[in-house]
Amino acid sequence: MARAKFVVAGGVRQYEGNITNYMVVTCTVAAAGGLIFGYDSGGAASREEFLKLFFPTSFQKDTATVIPDDIYCNSGNQFRTLFTSSLYLAAFIASLIASSVTRSHGRNVSMGLGGFIYFIGIITSAASQNFLMLVIGRILIGVGIGFSIQSVLIYLSEMAPPNIRGAINQCFQMNVTIGIAVAHFVNYCTAQIKGGWGWRLSTGLAVVPALMLGVGSLFLPDTPNSMLNRGHSEKAKQLLQKLRGVRNVEQEFQDIVFASQVAKQVKHPWKDIMQRRYRPYLVMCILVPFFQQLSGINAITFYAPFLFKTLGFGEKAMVVSSAITGVVNAVSTCVSIALVDTYGRRPLFIQGGIQMSICQVAIATMIAVKFGVSGHGILTKSETDLMLMLICCYVAAFAWSWGPLGWLIPSEICPLEIRSAAQALNVSVNMLFTFLIAQSCLVMFCYLKFGLFLLFAGFCVLMTLFSHFFLPETKHVPIEDMNTVWKEHWFWGKYIPDNAIPDRDEFRDLHLVSSH
Repeated sequence: MARAKFVVAGGVRQYEGNITNYMVVTCTVAAAGGLIFGYDSGGAASREEFLKLFFPTSFQKDTATVIPDDIYCNSGNQFRTLFTSSLYLAAFIASLIASSVTRSHGRNVSMGLGGFIYFIGIITSAASQNFLMLVIGRILIGVGIGFSIQSVLIYLSEMAPPNIRGAINQCFQMNVTIGIAVAHFVNYCTAQIKGGWGWRLSTGLAVVPALMLGVGSLFLPDTPNSMLNRGHSEKAKQLLQKLRGVRNVEQEFQDIVFASQVAKQVKHPWKDIMQRRYRPYLVMCILVPFFQQLSGINAITFYAPFLFKTLGFGEKAMVVSSAITGVVNAVSTCVSIALVDTYGRRPLFIQGGIQMSICQVAIATMIAVKFGVSGHGILTKSETDLMLMLICCYVAAFAWSWGPLGWLIPSEICPLEIRSAAQALNVSVNMLFTFLIAQSCLVMFCYLKFGLFLLFAGFCVLMTLFSHFFLPETKHVPIEDMNTVWKEHWFWGKYIPDNAIPDRDEFRDLHLVSSH
């Protein structure tokens, strides 16, 4: 057991406890949900053998394509793009279904179900002999991801002590970046395998993180919050004592008991989340994932390898740009993990938003100067280096701000009674806009040209202003005491009723009397 003590103070409840090895191990296993999401994001759907088998027409066009004269309007194959991004539609629908499972059967059950569905999807995809099998596998992978993300983020936030909740929750995003990096490395290592086995091996190796999550969840306890909500009071208290490494967990336990009592009165969370008292959480669970995707991260990651292709690097551009931005992404996520519980969420949101907007404007300016509206031109070596630096600066800003925090904030701010529904809403909005951006990015780039990056820069400015004025600081605040912070906010306070923050001491006395 790590003996680092934590005390939460400053206008909210004070808890004492230790950062235990047991808590760290359970959260590490749960965070494997990020690996399956990341590994799929670096998948093998662009491999030559794969395209020959399932997209022969697209493959012939790709091999016939030379460096384009117009960098803006190389539309690619929309059908293949639709197939690749269809996973996000499946995840969108699955996350909405997963909320009821997470609420009624527990976070660990929902996680395990996601891991095993993903496992079946990977086996089906890797063994595909025709397009129908491939589509079925893709849908199952999306369903597994939807279930996993929806439950993992809640699990991490509820298991972690308040003072390191940000760092623990961001282990999910850290695993996403690791999964992407591992997938690119595996793709590179299996590229020389002939006979169509390269892409099958690359795809099939995703069963490793799937089993880590699926089998691991069988040995994970549910969270104390979920246990109490389902009537297992004594087990919840014993688990909380084990997680915190101390016998006296009464203050934290009573906060969870109160939240559970409120949650039991809510029979229809999807209906109740629309009530005025939950307006701040509803808005955050919609706008935070919306802004995360409208920051332009997908446009940037698309444009980096495409830009290098126009310079004549061919397929090496994919490897080079993916490797560089992948390393920057992983390192910058570590920066966020180190700073999020020290400096807070809002400073990272604001600084990251400013840096992203500046980088977007600079990239748009360079493209406008060198390629104009016609799309004709070429960059020199020094200009290419500058463009790569701007892209890396943008990726770094996203990776220590809106990347991981876009998942953290919705998972930690919502009251227990609507938490599963709110998290499902967060994941579904994220998946929906990931799909829409993936489908429309090439078309928008053709019509808006360098203006696309100015559009995303405008969204970065807007989301930065939103963070400054409407997002209260939630570092070190116990997850069941969030109403206190929102009640004190200049705008959201009017939506939080007074009875949402009762006298905890009075409640504890009443609870002790009733228990006797």
